[in-house]
Amino acid sequence: MKHKTLLLFLVGIGILAVMVLFIGPGQIESAIVLANPWYIALAVVIQLAEYGLWTERWSITISSLGIFAKKRHVLPMLLVGLAINNITPSGRGGGEPVRAYILGKYSNSPMENAFATVIADRGLDTFPFVILAIVAIIYSVLYLKLAEWIVLALILSLIILLIAFFIILYMCLNEEAGKRITLWIVRVVKRFSRKEHPRIEKKALDAMRGFQDSIRIMIKDRNVLMYGLPLSFVIWVFEIVRVYVVFAAFGAHVSLGVIAAVFVIATLIGMIPLLPGGLGAVDGIMILMYSIAGVPPSISAAATLVERLISFWMTSFLGMAVLPYFGTGVMEKFSDELK
Repeated sequence: MKHKTLLLFLVGIGILAVMVLFIGPGQIESAIVLANPWYIALAVVIQLAEYGLWTERWSITISSLGIFAKKRHVLPMLLVGLAINNITPSGRGGGEPVRAYILGKYSNSPMENAFATVIADRGLDTFPFVILAIVAIIYSVLYLKLAEWIVLALILSLIILLIAFFIILYMCLNEEAGKRITLWIVRVVKRFSRKEHPRIEKKALDAMRGFQDSIRIMIKDRNVLMYGLPLSFVIWVFEIVRVYVVFAAFGAHVSLGVIAAVFVIATLIGMIPLLPGGLGAVDGIMILMYSIAGVPPSISAAATLVERLISFWMTSFLGMAVLPYFGTGVMEKFSDELK
């Protein structure tokens, strides 16, 4: 692991440790001891079910391009991508190039096709998140009584997310826009690179055209929208229900509206490319927001720690455990993401 990423990782751990010390380790420990293990086990099962749903959704976009990949192989590819998203300060996007690389390598498919399936998969995830974010912001204004600057920051974050999404979508569908942006990226790369890149413009434009063709094929595939989009909504429901179950384990019945609002806020914070997976910042925001909503701080901290243990740490460990299975090429790609 590169020194910069390791340092940021330790900073995230430090922020989390400060939060725990501020609330009181003893109170948090007492809450965890009293937690119902069956509810915790149910939350783990829900998380495992989410892995299956994510695999199914990505498989839909993969199949739409005629790429052959068995689901038992797609699942570990997905886990590697999720793990790298968690441990690299890349705004939750560091794992996407890696899983595209793995898919292309193991299916003998062009990289632009493999990457198109990943972009489409993330795009399907964006639609329900935007709807959930709008509802959560309205709920926060009406019931959580947040400070005006927090509400404005949330709205601004959502606007930035929407703008970025539509720019990417426009670039994917408009050939001329894709060409201009590709050439601009090539110029930036050549300016900062010391190596010669013969015919890089032609290679980049060919790759962009192949990528755009793949995106258009998937958009026209009815299965992508008819099955992939509903799956995305189900996945987000599972995310919220998992958190609800974790709180139920501590005897705290937090409303689904509060959980959805806090989850969206934490997700938006986690997208900021400062700390690996938003480690520390996301945990702190969740603890603070649940406390504002009326949950005792010790319960907020205990539930957040357990929930993150399931959604963040378990996912990271599983992904890193299967990473060596894909060989040294993927390990090198992973190393590049840490730079």
